[in-house]
Amino acid sequence: MKRIGLAMSGGVDSTASALILKEHYKVSGFLMDIGQPCFSEQAEEVETIAGRLGIDLQIVDLKVRFKEIVLDYFIDSYKEGKTPNPCMICNREIKCGLFLEHILSNGLEAMATGHYVQRREMDGYPALYRGIDHHKDQSYFLARLSLEQLGRLRFPLGAMRKEQTYAFMEAHGFNDFRGKESQDVCFLKDMKVSEFLDDELDSSIMAGPIVTVDGEQIGRHQGLHRYTVGQRRGLGLPDHTPWYVCALDAGANRLIVGKNEHLNTRVLKAVAPHWLVPSPPECGDRFTVKIRSTHSGTMATITEIDGSHIAVEFDQLQRAISPGQFAVLYNNNQVIGSAEIIAS
Repeated sequence: MKRIGLAMSGGVDSTASALILKEHYKVSGFLMDIGQPCFSEQAEEVETIAGRLGIDLQIVDLKVRFKEIVLDYFIDSYKEGKTPNPCMICNREIKCGLFLEHILSNGLEAMATGHYVQRREMDGYPALYRGIDHHKDQSYFLARLSLEQLGRLRFPLGAMRKEQTYAFMEAHGFNDFRGKESQDVCFLKDMKVSEFLDDELDSSIMAGPIVTVDGEQIGRHQGLHRYTVGQRRGLGLPDHTPWYVCALDAGANRLIVGKNEHLNTRVLKAVAPHWLVPSPPECGDRFTVKIRSTHSGTMATITEIDGSHIAVEFDQLQRAISPGQFAVLYNNNQVIGSAEIIAS
């Protein structure tokens, strides 16, 4: 049988993936140690599952590199007034980067994960597609992968819905997974982002002015890292209509606020475009664009494009586009590429 490595977490998705893969492969389990809270408990749980499945398990220590690559990016982004997406960077650099490299160095042919996405072969290259369960689809988070990485990945759950996964597991005697979903930001555990950043930034946190989009100062903030574009709560600015965060000016340490209508725009600019197709798109091409992982996506037209930046114009007004997030472009269900948002 062919050999494959499986990224295990102790959750229902990676465990279901193991059961599916065992029908066709000799499976070896691998667990990342990135310094996540309660890692010892997680490792014990994964070891128990691996034993029950009859597969070997190896723990891969990536704590130092995770800190250097993901945590530093996360913290620095907030310093710069951005709203980062650490999962995008972790998937590219750690999970499907260093972790994948380690698995392949053990003589395995590919790495499988429990992501709800699909990988297809298109004209001799691997293509990334949404999972059929659009409520659980995770293709957005893999949009920064290279074609080389994608070619070495397998996604056993891409053609399943979440409820099917639970039913499949229960049919195999695993009855204790319902209601146990993994945390979005794995290194935070029960902490809020602002609490984590309070600890990390500490002495570099500075209070500053809150100004309107017209430049009038109407209050004071206690650190830009506490705010994101579109935020309404916690501003302490009473008025007859709510104020919203419209932008974070890190250079001047200003929090810029406005009314609801100031959050809406049709235009998005982004840098570092990355494509998962052999030839990049062109001006005038139209795609569905997601501006954050929870965004449903909407049609937009490329108005500018080169090797370093891209601009798109949406058919409809979009709300609270946030610098630091990623715009991901889809052609129907295929991921075409992505770029980091810098302005709207």
